[in-house]
Amino acid sequence: MEKKVLRLKYKKLRENLSEESIEEMSLQIANQALKLPIWDKTYYHIFLPILAKKEVNTEYLLHILQGKDKSIIVSKADFDSGEMKHFLLQENTVLNTSEYGIPEPVSGIEISPEIIEVIFVPLLAYDQNGHRIGYGKGFYDRFLKKCSPHAIFIGLSFFEAEPEIFSAVTDIPLNFCITPKKLIDFKNNRLSL
Repeated sequence: MEKKVLRLKYKKLRENLSEESIEEMSLQIANQALKLPIWDKTYYHIFLPILAKKEVNTEYLLHILQGKDKSIIVSKADFDSGEMKHFLLQENTVLNTSEYGIPEPVSGIEISPEIIEVIFVPLLAYDQNGHRIGYGKGFYDRFLKKCSPHAIFIGLSFFEAEPEIFSAVTDIPLNFCITPKKLIDFKNNRLSL
């Protein structure tokens, strides 16, 4: 299915979600994440949700990472360059909401993408091969290309996979996707409930 059509479909599906169901499913996603074989790593990148777009609330995952004493990295998008800068999230990190509704660090200790080991990736839709669709600006595509080949990319979604998304050869697939009910391991073609 075409990316444009899928973007519209999943934006509409999200619009129909209640705040209560978003919170409940976001908590289920965080609980599913505990089953992943990723907890021996140190550097974890997490996105902070755009509330107006009804994204997965990553606050629950954030609490898990803090509880496990992990180094947490958040990003700041530069819409002029199309790039993101990544900062260590600390107790004194000041967050501001950008004009696009994205909570972002004002400043801090900048972290190179090459040392980030686990990246929780926002998405609108994904397919059974681990290809994802975002909002179309390419921020995460450019970011993931700069990460180590050993980095683990994990999509978070309220919804099930599409059969297939037509993706460019250069698109970097996810290793896993977490839904409220499932963990999908794309590299080993396994599904955990």
